[in-house]
Amino acid sequence: MPDIVFYEKPGCLTNAKQKSLLRSHGYNLAVRNLLTESWTEASLYGFLGNKPVADWFNPAAPMIKSGQINPHQQSEASAMALLLEDPLLIRRPLIDTRFGKTVGFDDAVILSSLGIYPNVDDRYQSCSKPADTSGCAEPG
Repeated sequence: MPDIVFYEKPGCLTNAKQKSLLRSHGYNLAVRNLLTESWTEASLYGFLGNKPVADWFNPAAPMIKSGQINPHQQSEASAMALLLEDPLLIRRPLIDTRFGKTVGFDDAVILSSLGIYPNVDDRYQSCSKPADTSGCAEPG
């Protein structure tokens, strides 16, 4: 049985770093594809509900970067509808542990419960796209 269920976008370099950190602490991961999961409002809200609505969104998603969607102008209902329609908009990873569920890799309560204290830099949180690609926010 896995210690952590980790929902990622396959190919995301930052998610790879996050998984490596978790595994280096001895955790067994069940890795799932965030983009192909059959999300419902209830299942997704379990990860998002403790965060401000704007923090539900992946800031590197093309529709966010282009200004098409402003996460700060969304209600819970409109944000949820957008995320269910296009999972690329969901901030990642989604993490499910015995200590709770969270979105992103900066939940101090969840990470400290796991005995993980990432460095103060953002190498485990911001997009790690190689300079010669269009980045991890692209579908793929």
